[in-house]
Amino acid sequence: MAAAKAGISRNSEENSALAGRLSREIAGDILFDAPSRGRYATDASFYQIVPAGVVVPRSMDEALRTLTICRDEGRIVTPRGGGTSQCGQTINEGIVVDFSKHLNRLVSVDVENRTCLVEPGIVLDDLNRQLKPHGLWFPVDVSTASRATIGGMAGNNSCGGRSLRYGTMRDNTLSIDAALADGTLLHFGEVPRDLARANSPENGPSLFRDMLDLGEREAAEIAARFPKVQRRVGGYNLDALVPRNAPNNLAHLLVGSEGTLAFTTQVELKLWPIIRNKVLGVCHFGSFYEAMDAAQHLVRLRPIAVELVDRTMIALGRDIAMFRTVIDTTVRGDPDALLIVEFAEEEQADNLHKLKQLSELMVDLGFGWSHPQRKWGGVVDVVEPALQTAIADFRTSGLNVMMSMKQEGKPVSFVEDCAVPLPHLADYTERLNAIFAKHGTRGTMYAHASEGCLHVRPVLNLKLERDVKAMRAIAEEAFAMVREYKGSHSGEHGDGLVRSEFHESMFGERIVADFREVKERFDPGRVLNPGKIVDAPRMDDRSLFRYSPDYRAGELRTVLDWSAYPGAGGGFQGAIEMCNNNGACRKLEGGVMCPSYRATRNEKDVTRGRANTLRLAISGQLGPDALTSDEMMEALVLCVSCKACRHECPTGVDMAKMKIEVLAARATKYGISFRDRLVAYLPRYVGLASRFASIANSRNRSALLRRLFEKFVGISAKRSLPVFRHDVFAPDVDVFGPVDGREVVLFADTFNRAYERENLDAALRVLVAGGYRVHIPKPADGSRPLCCGRTFLSVGLVDQAREELTRLVTTYAPFALRGVPIIGLEPSCLLTLRDELLSIRSDNDARAISAQALLLEEFLVHEAEAGRLKLPLGAIDARALVHGHCHQKSFGAFKPMEKVLRLVPELRVETIESSCCGMAGAFGYGADTHEASTEMAELSLLPAVRRADDQTIVVANGTSCRHQIKDGTAREAIHVARILALSLDSIDSSPVTTKE
Repeated sequence: MAAAKAGISRNSEENSALAGRLSREIAGDILFDAPSRGRYATDASFYQIVPAGVVVPRSMDEALRTLTICRDEGRIVTPRGGGTSQCGQTINEGIVVDFSKHLNRLVSVDVENRTCLVEPGIVLDDLNRQLKPHGLWFPVDVSTASRATIGGMAGNNSCGGRSLRYGTMRDNTLSIDAALADGTLLHFGEVPRDLARANSPENGPSLFRDMLDLGEREAAEIAARFPKVQRRVGGYNLDALVPRNAPNNLAHLLVGSEGTLAFTTQVELKLWPIIRNKVLGVCHFGSFYEAMDAAQHLVRLRPIAVELVDRTMIALGRDIAMFRTVIDTTVRGDPDALLIVEFAEEEQADNLHKLKQLSELMVDLGFGWSHPQRKWGGVVDVVEPALQTAIADFRTSGLNVMMSMKQEGKPVSFVEDCAVPLPHLADYTERLNAIFAKHGTRGTMYAHASEGCLHVRPVLNLKLERDVKAMRAIAEEAFAMVREYKGSHSGEHGDGLVRSEFHESMFGERIVADFREVKERFDPGRVLNPGKIVDAPRMDDRSLFRYSPDYRAGELRTVLDWSAYPGAGGGFQGAIEMCNNNGACRKLEGGVMCPSYRATRNEKDVTRGRANTLRLAISGQLGPDALTSDEMMEALVLCVSCKACRHECPTGVDMAKMKIEVLAARATKYGISFRDRLVAYLPRYVGLASRFASIANSRNRSALLRRLFEKFVGISAKRSLPVFRHDVFAPDVDVFGPVDGREVVLFADTFNRAYERENLDAALRVLVAGGYRVHIPKPADGSRPLCCGRTFLSVGLVDQAREELTRLVTTYAPFALRGVPIIGLEPSCLLTLRDELLSIRSDNDARAISAQALLLEEFLVHEAEAGRLKLPLGAIDARALVHGHCHQKSFGAFKPMEKVLRLVPELRVETIESSCCGMAGAFGYGADTHEASTEMAELSLLPAVRRADDQTIVVANGTSCRHQIKDGTAREAIHVARILALSLDSIDSSPVTTKE
């Protein structure tokens, strides 16, 4: 297996022959190129094994054909879903088969009997979205539900936070259809021990009979050696075979088998009614030990979950923008730990009664808000659904929150999910912390206190030999302690490469021999994902690590500031390595991230895939000069720099910023294309183009010119370019409004100034009507208007962007240093002052400007909340359908847009739940990216606009967003400034209405 690590960039003739055969016989994606193999070489564990190739089948027949071809060619096969396994289950040196892109159907639902049949590649959240109209859900609610597939969950025997009530994946799997390694298709479900009614091919009953015989033969040993805790997911589920479980469900032998026994084609699941009502009690503790000791008592109230959040997770969460508000709202004082207790009875009155009992129980246990630290604590009740959801999002992001440490050492998963009986939980965690301290580290702990299964991660740097040795010692000592408490060393995330080698000490030699017998009977040729559960390598074999002993990042010249991170390139390496592969970027709904993945479902086009490609490139694993290679650009070409990952990735992977580095390196090496020059230098020639607008706009009017532009410039003939105009925004004076009004600066960005001056006119009118003294300062040298440099950054010309920003800083600094707000309309331009400006220069002037930069809606909401807003807004009797710009959402600036629109009387504000519009500056104009741009818009934005009636006002603050809406729906969208100006107009006349 270790040999698979060598040279991702090399591919043998043997692999080429296999790739050729697969390509001839399978219509799906056959990926044998070095970057693709590298992207599938890792999961959410600390391992890396480079596969020979990857197959993404379009149908189950193609998946089974892949199995046949690989068996014929003597290659191993590893099935893969979301690739979020934390123990290395989904990586191997053979062929990886990705089920997630195409094999993801909900095949059928039996509402009356509460069952469904699914393909293994369906994502849990997607399944539950489809079940919701039936009032049903699948309740094994793992924290990775937005990307975890049912097949992967079955492979790991996933548990989720509410297993206290609903059980594990095994408890909710009714049957599995699967192929053996030899191609035999079998139905694994309940069978009587005499097999009289077994519905299988002839060799099926033989296999089933052998398994039941094994269960009968080993029943006493299984009873003696298998831990008596619900959270036992280690090894094969031999206890499913013993006579006392008759009729035996053979599907439960496959659950938790990590793809080593059979190739799943369909899974039948048990469903439950959707939770209608719930409440949370957030129990605070001044002592971690006391919190762990209390868990055994809290479960007596029969909650559906008790989840731990420790001091470290609270502190890290406060540093992550998306979680800061929920922590500030929920957390009281300075707790050492929180236990989040969830009740979900049918009647809300019963839930409220449970909350009262919880508070009383905490008092009975000796806790109080005024008590000394060891017994300090109490309960914060959370009844509001929105706050409950925010708490759940924080809790389920626990892994990524813990991994957000910006240092070489990270919390490492290897004793992650040991499970011990609840009466021992407090002593276990205290002793475990002592083990960590003994080996010079500390640990983080969170998650399933109700099950005695905490996610425990000591902080280690696995690039260092001494920390690898510490990991080994900690594992051996921790697992010995778990056995002492009669717990399980694998309580949720499976065995994989981390825990499989420890099965003999956990289960005994005889049971491990039984595991081998099962593997041999199912898969005698060792075709299916070998090296997991049986015959595993050492967990500390560094040749299998993502950061192997020879891992190095070469010297990197970077153009942006990465000093918050460690490593080469002034921290660029450390920023890239923040990606832990957990896959939050693969979510299909909610938020913005990652729009290109949502459109293509390709690993190449997701933030995780790009981060992996960058890591492999800077460490030389993709060959020399990989950072500036065409393969690198292929991975980045569909990145629209929406900045969603900056906000929504809990470890803060900022791919938009990283893309600038790659573009800058390529621009230095190769220069830039003519199309990129047209984009980048727009702010410098827009004035000339405006003077000759009729000529500049001729391309839009001529089909021939459109075709020529597509052929020679690379701009899609299907797109109309923004229309230049003679009457650009260029006021003769620099200041407007009352002399004694509060000062503000209005930033007239290039796009609104040259193309849509109506927005700037409206904003100026609104600000003056509000009594503000509005400055529109010009550069002291009288040169061209100011620009934020955004267009230069978009093609990697950082020096030119720095020049533009320097002009802007010089002009605006005198205002910013005395606290004057700098107000902008175009999110991508204004928010450059809050983001990239500080990555290019960090002097006092730049920091002052960044601190004062606000979008118009942000400023007006701040003024309203401070009681200073005096806008005479009149009624608009209409519906406003609002789309948020990606950068607004990334910087938490979209809610103010909704709030300011709600200041308008009678305006009915509705938000489109949309990801990126797909236009993304120049991205949507490219002949090579136009189709992807349209696919992104069609995910939700354009259908929502088309559904709106003609009287609905469509609102979008982004220039690109408005153009995408116009191109895709022939509807005009307008900026919020113009809505406010319309509202002002209605004061002087009858109320504005869009009704007939």
